[in-house]
Amino acid sequence: MIEQKIDPSKYDPRELGLKVGLEIHQQLDTRHKLFCGCPTELIHEEQGHEIDEFIRQLRPTRSELGEVDIAALFEWRKGRLYHYHAPRESTCLVEADEEPPHELNREALIIGLAVALALKASPVDEVYVMRKIVIDGSNTTGFQRTAIIALGGEIELPSGKVVGIQTIAIEEDAARKIREQGKYTHYMLDRLGVPLIEISTAPDIETPEEAYETALTIGQLLRLTKRVKRGIGTIRQDLNVSIRGGVKTEIKGVQRLDLLPKIVLYEAIRQKRLLEIRDELVRRGVREEDVLGQEIVDVTTVFEKTRSKIIRKALRSGGKVLAVKLPGFAKLLGAEVQPGRRFGTELADYARFWGGVGGLFHTDELPNYGISEEEVNKLYSVLGARKEVDAIVIVADRETNARKALRAVLERAAYALKGVPKETRAAKEDGTTRFMRPQPGSARMYPETDIPPIEVTEELLSEARKLVPPKPQEKIKVLVEKYGLSTELAKQIIRDVRLDLFEELAEKYGSEVSPSYIASIFTNILRSLSREGVNVENIHDYHIEELVDAIAKGRLPKDAVPDVLSYIAKNPEKHVADAIKELGITVVDREAIEKMIEEIIASMIDEVKEKGLRAMNKVMGRAMAQLRGRVDGRVVADIVRRKIEEVIGEKQ
Repeated sequence: MIEQKIDPSKYDPRELGLKVGLEIHQQLDTRHKLFCGCPTELIHEEQGHEIDEFIRQLRPTRSELGEVDIAALFEWRKGRLYHYHAPRESTCLVEADEEPPHELNREALIIGLAVALALKASPVDEVYVMRKIVIDGSNTTGFQRTAIIALGGEIELPSGKVVGIQTIAIEEDAARKIREQGKYTHYMLDRLGVPLIEISTAPDIETPEEAYETALTIGQLLRLTKRVKRGIGTIRQDLNVSIRGGVKTEIKGVQRLDLLPKIVLYEAIRQKRLLEIRDELVRRGVREEDVLGQEIVDVTTVFEKTRSKIIRKALRSGGKVLAVKLPGFAKLLGAEVQPGRRFGTELADYARFWGGVGGLFHTDELPNYGISEEEVNKLYSVLGARKEVDAIVIVADRETNARKALRAVLERAAYALKGVPKETRAAKEDGTTRFMRPQPGSARMYPETDIPPIEVTEELLSEARKLVPPKPQEKIKVLVEKYGLSTELAKQIIRDVRLDLFEELAEKYGSEVSPSYIASIFTNILRSLSREGVNVENIHDYHIEELVDAIAKGRLPKDAVPDVLSYIAKNPEKHVADAIKELGITVVDREAIEKMIEEIIASMIDEVKEKGLRAMNKVMGRAMAQLRGRVDGRVVADIVRRKIEEVIGEKQ
């Protein structure tokens, strides 16, 4: 019998035969988009912009071989309409697909080639742009333009392991989804066409920790070019995960690096559990034809007097309750495949996407949700099911939707006899994943006929060599020698996404504010605030520069920096000057500090004369009780030391 709950700590990824490949997508910091002259900066909707709007419906097309990609067909069957918002300052007719694309951005190509050379990859002789069918609305054309620029290569991890690189490509980023309203999905087109570099690794990664280490190391290399964008949405990781006996499963859109190990582990566990469910079904003698041959039954009369709010609402809206028996599936739908996600949840994902329903109920979780034991017993009777052997799935919705949903449930349940389905899944914030769509096939790609190929000349490669980033150890040495950082602090700051901002601020303010302190804002203060639950992603580069500027000009004591950053994180539209004012931070002038310390020392003069500098901590404690958050503690310490030494000198 399959265990209902799982303990992730009991699974060893290596024993499962884990294999992981990464696809790193990073926005390049270029002046213009990939196929037009529009800028690559995103707009802020609340600031007011001239925005044109139009609506499209996208349809799948056949490949050169006459095939239709299954993922494109899936998106088309949803029947959605796409409402596009095109800001005039960051879009043109190219984004609207009303004008052919311009020549591929030379600047983006050179940056991509520089990264390829750093990864020891082999640049191609000619760059050909391809079309990749995508009709989820994120591209107005119904496809994404992409071009492979290099093959092969490798990246060495800090552990010494070498992970192979398969391909490096330059492609256009997708539009930003801003909301869904009924059958309309709304997209902002400012991001559409921003150049991306895509780095695909070989499936050489064997543990969740190696996946994290690989993504971190590649991200570090990209940041060292100083030619990539930073911030939420500028970099994302897609995963290809499989275990022994499973299949390669795509997991899309992982933005948080710290979530990678959990997502990898949970997917390995999911595939293992699906294989266990397959083996249990085989042991029970369940056959595929037994599942697919089940009749979908109208059981509305069973729930005429139900207390289930969900079912009552569906019936009031003119819906029906339909049910289907899953022979031999008893106690399997309630079994977890990932922490908090049961096999029944996998079926519900298919019901939602193929039937457009809100969800489903199954007998492994009933009676519950207002459904009584009497109603459950009637279900078993009407469907001719056996309680200890079979499971029943019910859906309450419009009849056409409910039938589509239950047909999808039957097909997914039948596939359970084969093991792990080939799908594309979306990452969730808790590390689990959900069904997103079927995996695209080879019919997805075809040539772009509007853009001529580009020869990779020695001139291009020569320009690219100038941008090849230094190796991490070389950069650490520079940071230590140039800015006086400790080796450990240098190692921390080169892993930070704002490394280039640190260098800018250290150059500009290094004579007034210690570069080590500036580095600690990124490596210590912001990370500590994040661990405390502060949304530090709301703190922009200009906020941090304003902060350092205020410290340099004596308007902000270092002790108050965490409070100011916390305030900014909650009020990102404000400036540091606003935070200083709102928090009531007033800097005490030096003369007032000296007078206060003299008064404290006078009040405990006998002790100071007796203990000398050993009394310093006590004097500091009394002074900081009055001055904390209004003056830098080091300034107070310097004055206290000097004043005590003056007293000691007088005594002598």
